[in-house]
Amino acid sequence: MPIILPPLNRRQFIKRSLALGGTAMMNSRALAAPDRNSVGLDQNRVALLADTHISADPNRVYPGTKWPGSPVKEGEHESVHIADSLSNAAKGVIALSPRPAHLIVNGDCALGRGSEAEYKEFLRLVAPIRAAGITIHVTIGNHDNRENLWKLLPFLKKERRGLQADVIELPHANLVLLDSGKGALGDTQLKWLAKQLDERADKPALIFGHYNPYPNRGARPIKGMRDGPSLLKLLAERKNARAYFYGHTHEWQYDQRDHLHLINQPAVSYYFGKGHAYGWVDMKLTETSADLELHCLNGKHTQHGDRKQVSLKDS
Repeated sequence: MPIILPPLNRRQFIKRSLALGGTAMMNSRALAAPDRNSVGLDQNRVALLADTHISADPNRVYPGTKWPGSPVKEGEHESVHIADSLSNAAKGVIALSPRPAHLIVNGDCALGRGSEAEYKEFLRLVAPIRAAGITIHVTIGNHDNRENLWKLLPFLKKERRGLQADVIELPHANLVLLDSGKGALGDTQLKWLAKQLDERADKPALIFGHYNPYPNRGARPIKGMRDGPSLLKLLAERKNARAYFYGHTHEWQYDQRDHLHLINQPAVSYYFGKGHAYGWVDMKLTETSADLELHCLNGKHTQHGDRKQVSLKDS
């Protein structure tokens, strides 16, 4: 089963805010104030986030463009405030009307190696989203430590721990969440994926995993997952597999191979290339398509409002 953070009622929200730090309640109360029933939740709308990379330090500012081999000159590195980035993304998601019933964080919740302190800060920042009635689903990334995250989720039963993969069945499409946290899916998970797709061949499927399935062509060279070719072959053989969504490369990119769309989600908190977009994606599902709109946290970015469409049916 994947890691699922269910909605919080007001009492749970206040209790969790106090447990994680009083500032969480004060900073987040305005976000959660609207009654979630008055706004409404749309089962055909999903907010897509990736690479939040939250630090244990709520004031951490990180130069995402500064890495070994970066083409950005020493005096031109751009930095972002990590916690503010996720907080602003949360505000944008909560402001949608109707609100999405689901939100997916596609890997790398943490900045370092997934310490309990990092996850406490992550849970503090996403609490307003849960208080707004939205269910959060988390896939595992290479910066995540599932054991440390499990420790902070007492409602997660032990038998649901292990491989974090499952299917979210929505009216117009099935969302399949995969566990690529170790850089590969493995034969067992690939067989599981094939079985899930074959058993649900009557409905289009959108597949989510943290790792890129092939080498990144963007600013920072990143190898694809080790069994990426096997994944792509499996998806190419099944017409109901309409798209694979991934993070890891911190870029907003789009490809298509026959019926399969490949959506590279941008990072929420920082980016590898100078001037690159960072933010989240609003996905609206219809009987025929998944309509994607990029919400840049810098509203003046040239790609803010960029739209892509994933066809859910062959024409």
